Amino acid sequence: MLKIAYHPIYNHPLPDNHRFPMDKYDLIPQQLVHEGTCTEDNFFEPEIPNNKHFFSVHTPEYFFDLLNITLSKKEERKIGFPLNEQLIAREMIITDGSMKASEFALEHGIAMNIAGGTHHAFTDSGEGFCLLNDQAVSARYLQSKGLIEKALIVDLDVHQGNGTAEIFRDDPSVFTFSMHGKTNYPFHKEQSDLDIPLENETRDEEYLSLLKNTLPKLIYEHQPDFIFYQCGVDILESDKLGKLSVSSKGCKERDRFVLQTCFDEKIPVMCSMGGGYSRDINIIVQAHANTFRLAQEIFF
Repeated sequence: MLKIAYHPIYNHPLPDNHRFPMDKYDLIPQQLVHEGTCTEDNFFEPEIPNNKHFFSVHTPEYFFDLLNITLSKKEERKIGFPLNEQLIAREMIITDGSMKASEFALEHGIAMNIAGGTHHAFTDSGEGFCLLNDQAVSARYLQSKGLIEKALIVDLDVHQGNGTAEIFRDDPSVFTFSMHGKTNYPFHKEQSDLDIPLENETRDEEYLSLLKNTLPKLIYEHQPDFIFYQCGVDILESDKLGKLSVSSKGCKERDRFVLQTCFDEKIPVMCSMGGGYSRDINIIVQAHANTFRLAQEIFF
């Protein structure tokens, strides 16, 4: 069965006219149940995990500054959300969702988190709507339990996974691959194990060709036990923060290729949804929903 992490706290109240589309976190599960792709049984509700899991990735100083809401105003502005206790609890619960989904993926081949993909969270700071790095914590969690040795993080959000790259910079047990907009945020890029920067207005054919020529080679060369997939839909041509020109069909084909490759290679995969900022929230919801539809089609 496809297991999906979801909690009502994912949809966090924000000031009016904030550019982050929080409503998608309620709309995606509603859409999946409405259309019959999922039932309520597919969803599980994560909790606030033990603090110790965050120390595998983040410094205690940064973590407790978050927990106590004692970051400076400058640090808070970089994150992009007004900090409060509910937001911090939300971030911790999202991470627990990815940790538990990772264990479900080992059991079922795939599992997913309605939220997550918080790849701009560094060891000692947050930025770009990311406070705690859910996929990094989850990779360390699986390794600490002896469930995996080598992980591959496939980050196909339009923005480079700079925090993830920094966290695993000197760690050969986690290979970081980011394919992202060359001129997009973050304007100072970190060095992933493999970066593929894309020119503005890159379209389906070039995007998919690069991906299809890259991912199988990475799997062959590095033989990962597990794949973390950051499947942001901000590569869409309609995305107001994206700068690429991938169609909805191309975005779906991207997900199909990644998930089919994981299935064919028998590598468990955990998907975090990542970004999406199209003005029409229905475009965001449908693009994300495609990932869940494909998971059901390919794995079950």
